[in-house]
Amino acid sequence: MKQVIKKPLITEKNTYHNASGVYVFEVDMTASKPEIKTAVEKNFKVKVNSIRTSVGRGRAKMTKFGPGKVGHWKKAYVKLVEGEKIALFEGV
Repeated sequence: MKQVIKKPLITEKNTYHNASGVYVFEVDMTASKPEIKTAVEKNFKVKVNSIRTSVGRGRAKMTKFGPGKVGHWKKAYVKLVEGEKIALFEGV
């Protein structure tokens, strides 16, 4: 069984989304929207309204050991039903 949600993405830009009920997670590249929805609802005990996904493309990167590579990654913007919140993002 794959782990659908890898980690929450907590950045300054994403905290503006949190005010409107949208939370951002890094998810598995092969995860579909229904899988992401069930994972969020099961793990955080909230109702999901909609999901948008985007794929960040890998790029070349210079490391102290020479040229390296950052792999592709996928993130999901999860919009919750009005009045729902995730405590992890609220700092509780």
